[in-house]
Amino acid sequence: MMELVWPSIEYLPGYVDALERGWSPDTVRGEAAAREIQARISADAAGYVASLVDREAKGDPVKLPDGNIVSRLPGFYQWMWDGEFCGSINFRWQRGTPALPPTCLGHIGYSVVPWKQQRGYATEALRQLLPEAKAEGLPYVEITANTDNLPSQKVILANGGELVERVPKPPGYPPGEMVRFRITLR
Repeated sequence: MMELVWPSIEYLPGYVDALERGWSPDTVRGEAAAREIQARISADAAGYVASLVDREAKGDPVKLPDGNIVSRLPGFYQWMWDGEFCGSINFRWQRGTPALPPTCLGHIGYSVVPWKQQRGYATEALRQLLPEAKAEGLPYVEITANTDNLPSQKVILANGGELVERVPKPPGYPPGEMVRFRITLR
């Protein structure tokens, strides 16, 4: 049984092991982001873990794949756990509106470690996270996936996602198209 847990020092060794094995919570920046995270953990593990829950957007700005820096949104990460670390899911939003800035690909992102994929963990993590999004007052969330990422699209569809549009990736990201889905929060 997979559950979402709040990031903590207790679960950090599994997270670090996943990073060392080549996984990254950042599906766009991948290995570069993993190296930056490892350096932050080495410098201040407790501070890094605390930074993963930032409902007030007080943390450092966010680095886009092209190196540009943008303001942080309120948000948090939760970790997938089945007795060991399985991946992460994150949620970000703007207070008072369901809209996101054009540099943000969606309200929710997730990544399962390769050795735990195809077990339904991303689908279950998204299902467990949606009540948190509703609690923030959002009427819906938007989630994007690369056009060729059919497993991610299945996760979104399994949670009530409806295809909104196919669009080019915004400036700051590698070129290509993505699909945008919307999940109405009930």
